[in-house]
Amino acid sequence: MGHFTPYLHLSNKLAKRGHIISFFIPKRTMTKLQHLNRHPHLITFVPITVPPVDGLPHDAETTSDVPFSLFTLIATAMDRTEKDIELLLKELKPQIVFFDFQFWLPNLTRSLGIKSLQYLIVNPATVSYLGNVTRQSQGKEVTEVDLMKPPPGFPDSSIELHAHELRFLVSTRKLLEFGSGVLLYDRFNNGSIMSDAIGFKGCREIEGPYTDFLETIFGKPVLLSGPLLSEPPDSTLEEKWAAWLGRFKAGSVVFCAYGSESPLQQNQFQELLLGLELTGFPFLAALKPPGGFESVEEALPEGFNERVQGRGIAYGGWVQQQLILGHPSVGCFITHCGAASITEALVNECQMVLLPRLGSDHIMNARMMSGKLKVGVEVEKGEEDGLFTKESVCKAVKVVMDDGNELGREVRANHSKVRNLLLSNNLESSCLDSFCHRLHDLII
Repeated sequence: MGHFTPYLHLSNKLAKRGHIISFFIPKRTMTKLQHLNRHPHLITFVPITVPPVDGLPHDAETTSDVPFSLFTLIATAMDRTEKDIELLLKELKPQIVFFDFQFWLPNLTRSLGIKSLQYLIVNPATVSYLGNVTRQSQGKEVTEVDLMKPPPGFPDSSIELHAHELRFLVSTRKLLEFGSGVLLYDRFNNGSIMSDAIGFKGCREIEGPYTDFLETIFGKPVLLSGPLLSEPPDSTLEEKWAAWLGRFKAGSVVFCAYGSESPLQQNQFQELLLGLELTGFPFLAALKPPGGFESVEEALPEGFNERVQGRGIAYGGWVQQQLILGHPSVGCFITHCGAASITEALVNECQMVLLPRLGSDHIMNARMMSGKLKVGVEVEKGEEDGLFTKESVCKAVKVVMDDGNELGREVRANHSKVRNLLLSNNLESSCLDSFCHRLHDLII
């Protein structure tokens, strides 16, 4: 689901310019996204039947429908749609197909005389620093020592990885299967090599050096679509949250949303909440229950609700993140560093506390935001175990919320500059102009 949404945001931006889009999506998942289709006369949802796979629940269609252990079966099912996709492409005759995980698509589209563009939701810095092609040019298996330094020609010296992150990144490139017999890194890598072009969300002012680097590495066009800012929501904030947030003064509330898929372990779940309590600020934490618990309430630290009554809420349901981030009472956002959450935070006035989930793009997003751009403060974690404490959560929040803190002032000033850039009148329009021109160049 975290990929469908930005793909649909991009579809809306392209449709607004008159382009016709067929959006392939599993049948039952269509209803979850139809409300985001702003141009239904130009964007047609094309339903896909997810083939059966042993061990996959019959009604599962996306990774949000299953635990992490079954993600690879979702990818296997997706790969089994190849013949159906071929028939649809023969019927629809598009000029360009956008894809991300489907590494087999470029060969299919080439055989049909159609161009392919691998459009990646991760940022180009992640692919530049961690990608197989940029690393394998060194001629040996990638080790933790290798990942401590950037690949030759990488345009940024500010990225530093911790010991627990290095272990994770090396193990995932060797072991993480996504589909039957296909490693996740190979899936992306092969798609990049075989596609006619590669695309990313972003703008040249921020991501330009990394896309230039990748063009050199891959020898093909690398395009930027613009930041894909969300359209203003049609809905209003639920009354219960509007009323609760309205009780507090401007910029005083800490909002924490830790992503829609992977839950925290119980000890980290509790440390996060205790850290929020320790800050003394009012807070709203939207979290999934930790593993082994049915609800957020049964996993709370002992006596937590009584101690924070009236100023703190731990909530286990879905919340309107975009609307909450825009509420004037919210002064700080604790994020897992997913790409969509980062973009939503950058265009709002609340400050960012970065608590990256252990995933390659989350780690690199956190380093970009705290290092190169200095628009957020990262929560300190143990170098070896990667664990954070209530004290480290509290410390990061207080840095960005304290007007007198020097680092906090720097972060707030930088955030304001980036926000103004992203919201400037012609940035997204000029990025999309360039993106469309380069797409046109692909097909002539």
